[in-house]
Amino acid sequence: MLKEKVAKALDKVRPSLQADGGDVQLVDVDDNGVVKVHLTGACAGCPMSQMTLKMGIERVLKQNVPEIKRVEAV
Repeated sequence: MLKEKVAKALDKVRPSLQADGGDVQLVDVDDNGVVKVHLTGACAGCPMSQMTLKMGIERVLKQNVPEIKRVEAV
C-alpha cells in the first residue's frame, strides 16, 4: 500500500522531469520509509540531479506520503 502511495506521488513529479528529457523509476520502498528511485534519461547524467532528488522528488513525496523519511538514487 505504501508503494502505491509513493507511485502516485511520483506521478505528480514526473511531468516536470519529462519536460527536461528525464524521468524517474520507483525501485523500492522499505519499511523504514526509505524510497529508492532510479533517475533516467537526461536526469541520469545531470549535475543537478542531487538537487532534483532532494528539493523536488523527496519534497513532493514527503508532502504526499508523510511516512517517507528520505529518498535515495540507486
